[in-house]
Amino acid sequence: MTTPRGVRNNNPGNIDYNPRNAWQGQLGLEVGVSSPRFARFDTPENGIRALGKLLINYRGKDGMPGVGGPGIDTPREIITRWAPGKENNTEAYIAALCKRLGVKPNDVIEIKNPTTLREVMLGIIIHENGGNPYTPAVFAEGVRRALS
Repeated sequence: MTTPRGVRNNNPGNIDYNPRNAWQGQLGLEVGVSSPRFARFDTPENGIRALGKLLINYRGKDGMPGVGGPGIDTPREIITRWAPGKENNTEAYIAALCKRLGVKPNDVIEIKNPTTLREVMLGIIIHENGGNPYTPAVFAEGVRRALS
């Protein structure tokens, strides 16, 4: 079995590479694939950190009209932005995240709450990579960096 792309890149959220994003520990565009797209990070902790920072930054972006409050603050809005329907089964992704959080798709969640952020991040990592390959210590350090 091959290691998932997100794990190989230390980018478990499969964040697209953008040279304008000066992420801590970002090494550049992934290598060794026919169509490089995703960023590579020096450590899993920095890739996990970038995932959390992006989710926190989403809060200040325009959300979906009539969904949640101002900004991106519901599972539906977060996953629709993270994993657009043209590339993903977004509804299945939203359903998996809602089950993990114990909420409905259009319920407002507080992404800056450490427990909520941790669960959203873990849900994304599992969905993107088919599981969570990280030890509790590595994951916790990535979350800590995202919140600092």
